[in-house]
Amino acid sequence: MVESNPQAEFRTDISEYRTPSYDIAPVFVNRWSPRAMTGESLSEDEFMPLFEAARWAPSAFNDQPWRFLYATRESNHWDTYLGLLSEGNRVWAKRAAVFAVILSKTTFDHNGTPSRTHSFDSGAAWQNLALEGSRRGLVVHGIGGFDYERTEATLSIPPGYAVEAMAAIGVRGSPDTLPTGLREREQPSDRKQLAAVVTDGEFDFAESEGR
Repeated sequence: MVESNPQAEFRTDISEYRTPSYDIAPVFVNRWSPRAMTGESLSEDEFMPLFEAARWAPSAFNDQPWRFLYATRESNHWDTYLGLLSEGNRVWAKRAAVFAVILSKTTFDHNGTPSRTHSFDSGAAWQNLALEGSRRGLVVHGIGGFDYERTEATLSIPPGYAVEAMAAIGVRGSPDTLPTGLREREQPSDRKQLAAVVTDGEFDFAESEGR
């Protein structure tokens, strides 16, 4: 059971790495994706609020296509989830408290027709989850490096649902627990400049701008 802010001991000065161009809520800039975790467990009262935040995301027709499968360290499914990850991700993710698999339903509930925004909408739910985790001082790290096909088969995911991503959730730990290469990367990343991703009118982006 985590009784205090799990991130306090390893607090990162975000301002050293990120400076927004406009005045926005700190929760957006403060969210980043550490890898170092302690291996401590989390109770449902500590991790379920992240899924509750995800529940309130917007979606087309309020269809809410997101679905989340999860396994805790105490679960009989833990080793199964861990085994789905690539070897490079297992190295650090093994210290997580919870693994989540993020799915999206590819058709609308109200008429059964294909939804073009199922991934987009489920991404909004994922963002809510990540922001709530960050607000609580937890590590929430999205993962694309895992076996998508084996995930479908192993977790009995039926047709009509797309496997979008996995995530590791846990208590922030010391970077010293990470392999050297990952330890050096354990800091917030910057973002492209607005001009590289936002433009007025027709498509007109300079691909070399602002990384």
